[in-house]
Amino acid sequence: MKIYNLWRTLSNRWLYLAGTLVIAGAFGTALYLQYVLHQEPCPLCMIQRFIFIAMFVLFAIATLHNPKRRGTKVYGALIALLALSGVSAASRHIWLQHLPKDQVPACGPGLEYMLGNFPMAEVWQELMHGSGECAAKGWTFLGLGIPEWSLLLYVLLGVWAVMITIRKPI
Repeated sequence: MKIYNLWRTLSNRWLYLAGTLVIAGAFGTALYLQYVLHQEPCPLCMIQRFIFIAMFVLFAIATLHNPKRRGTKVYGALIALLALSGVSAASRHIWLQHLPKDQVPACGPGLEYMLGNFPMAEVWQELMHGSGECAAKGWTFLGLGIPEWSLLLYVLLGVWAVMITIRKPI
């Protein structure tokens, strides 16, 4: 009951700040994995990072803006759509990691090469398909890999944004 009362009494600004901080922590972890533990991100990881950054920006703007009812609905819808996009990318990544070795797609050209030589629509399509490097399993925590943790965060953050939108404060 105390948690429910706390939920109802907190302003949306604090709730949006919580989402911002969760994403900041996740992004800090990603940077630690990349630069300290040398876990290079694959193309699908980069897409997921982009989606997290977009969600971070929306949560941060909502924190500063402290919108009223209509604005809360707009932020909630945008964050939920981004979360669904993240669920899609993370699900594809998990699927690639669980393919049998003989069905893993071949590694394609690097991201820098594709950005310099391919039209953006083709780059996006190649990134979403993933490559052999996306099938490699790296760091795990509590038995879950990076894409599983990303999927969990996308779901939780999307639900969080929707809950902020539909809640009825005191």
